[in-house]
Amino acid sequence: MIQVDYYTGAADKLAIACRLCTKVVQQMQRMLILSDDALQLAQLDKLLWTFSSVSFIPHCFVDNQLSSVTPIVLGAPTQVHDKTLGYTILLNFYDEILPYYQQFNRVIEIVDHTPVDKEKARKRYRIYQAQGCDIRHHNLDG
Repeated sequence: MIQVDYYTGAADKLAIACRLCTKVVQQMQRMLILSDDALQLAQLDKLLWTFSSVSFIPHCFVDNQLSSVTPIVLGAPTQVHDKTLGYTILLNFYDEILPYYQQFNRVIEIVDHTPVDKEKARKRYRIYQAQGCDIRHHNLDG
């Protein structure tokens, strides 16, 4: 059964993503982060280099030759192919559920305070629920 973790009430989705990336690296796992927003991916890329003052979070883009050995990989859903599906965790910044999400052990959804983001997250939640996923909720508001 696929575990889907919803982190709701995020004031800064990219900062939450960085914290989750840090945990993934510490646990020696691999995570694929997908978004169709190139600016968002570029901002996350920059933040992963500077998030910690004493280290950086090892990462690259999916089209980089080192992506197969890098724990955190960023990309667009259109860039996913068989080689990119060797990850155990998917962090989904995409507005829709990705058709291959079931190839991951865990899916992470980060939801901010905006009504639009909440509504899109609710739609994805209902689909995950209908497909029998183990859904867990983490409220970041307090």
